[in-house]
Amino acid sequence: MSNATAVTDATFESDVLNSDETILVDFWAEWCGPCRAVSPILDQIAEEHAGKIKIVKLNVDDNPQMAMKYQITSIPAMKVFKGGEVAKTIIGAKPKPALEADLADFLA
Repeated sequence: MSNATAVTDATFESDVLNSDETILVDFWAEWCGPCRAVSPILDQIAEEHAGKIKIVKLNVDDNPQMAMKYQITSIPAMKVFKGGEVAKTIIGAKPKPALEADLADFLA
C-alpha cells in the first residue's frame, strides 16, 4: 500500500485546507484500476520531491462529502491545494513524466 497519508471528510480541513504546505489530494477508490496504477507514481513523486509537495489520498467511497464539494465526477482526480485553495486539477491516470510536467510549477 501507499505511504501517502489518508485524509477523510473529517480531517480534510485541518490536513489540507489549513496546511502551510503544497498538498496534492489524490481522489481515488479501491475498485478503480487507473487509481491503483497512478498510486505508485504519486508515491515516487512524493519521495523525490519531499519538502516541495505532500501527497495525501482521499477515498471517495468512504468520504463522499469532499468528493461532492470538489465536484469529483471521475477518478483518479488529483487536486493541488496551496493556501487552502485549489491551484491545479489533474484528471486521469498519467505516466510519471506527464504528471511531473503537470506539477512542474509546484516541484520547482
